[in-house]
Amino acid sequence: MEIKAADVAKLRKMTGAGMMDCKKALIEAEGDYAKAQDIIREKGKLVAAKRADRSATEGVVVSKIVGGKGYMLCLACETDFVAKTDDFKALVNSVAKLVVEKNPADVDELMALDCGDGTVAEMVNRAVAKIGEKITIRRFARMEGQLVDTYIHLGGKIGVIVAAKTADAEKARPAVHDVAMHIAAAKPGVLHRDEVDPADLDKEREILRAQALNDPKPKPANIIEKMVEGRIAKYYKEVCLLEQPFVKNPDQSIEQMLKEHGDVELVAFVRFEMGEGLQKRQDNFAEEVMGQMKK
Repeated sequence: MEIKAADVAKLRKMTGAGMMDCKKALIEAEGDYAKAQDIIREKGKLVAAKRADRSATEGVVVSKIVGGKGYMLCLACETDFVAKTDDFKALVNSVAKLVVEKNPADVDELMALDCGDGTVAEMVNRAVAKIGEKITIRRFARMEGQLVDTYIHLGGKIGVIVAAKTADAEKARPAVHDVAMHIAAAKPGVLHRDEVDPADLDKEREILRAQALNDPKPKPANIIEKMVEGRIAKYYKEVCLLEQPFVKNPDQSIEQMLKEHGDVELVAFVRFEMGEGLQKRQDNFAEEVMGQMKK
C-alpha cells in the first residue's frame, strides 16, 4: 500500500520517532496507526536492550525553581554531541516538567509515570531508538526552604541546589547564589563536620598515622596523634562546606562570608556532576566506525 508523507508526519507527531522509522512502521502495519505505534515501541525496547551495557557518562543537568521549590534532573547519554541536540534537550525538558508536576518519590516511580503517550520509560525508549544512544535518567533532586537557589555550570555538566533560612531573603539571595557557585567549584561532601561519616574519619586517621610512622624521622606517639588531628582539621576544611575557604575570597570560610550578609543559615545542598561515579568508555572511534562498516 502507499504510505503518504502526511501519514508519516502524523505518526511522527504521535510517537516522536524518526521519519524513516515511522514510514517503515506504517508499511509493516499496513497503515494501521495503533499497530505502527506498537512496532515503534517494541523497536525502542530492542534498541535500549542492545545498548544497556554501554556507558552513559555524558548528558546534561537541568534545574528549575517553581513555587519556592528547587528541582534538579540529571539525564545521561553516551556522547556530548547527542547531549547538545534538540531532540535530547526536548526529552530533558519533558522529563523535568514531569518531575515538577507529578512529584515522584524516586527514579523508578518517575519511569512508571504516564506521560500522555505511554510511560516515561517508553518515552525514553523511543528517544533511544530515534537517537541511537543509551539514555538514562540517572537521578533527580527536590529541595524546598525559605530561600532556594540553583546554579548550572559548564552548560549542564554540573548542577547545584541550595536551601537556606534567613531573616531577609532578598538581601541574602546574592550570597546564597555565591554559595551555589562555590559548591560547583569546590565539591564539598557535607554541610558541616557533624555530617562526616565516622568511618571516613577513621580511614583518614589510619592513612595519616601510617604516613607519620613511615616518616624517616621517627616521632613519639603523642606527637603523631597531634599531627594526625591537625591534618584532620584540614580534612574538615576540604569536605565540609561551611569550613571551606570561599572561592571568591580564600581568606574567608563560607560560614564567615554568610555572617557578613545577615542571619543566613544553610539548610542543605545537592550537587550533581555528569559522569560522576561512572567509568568513561575508552573505545577507539576509528575502530568502532570500521566495525560498523564491516557489518
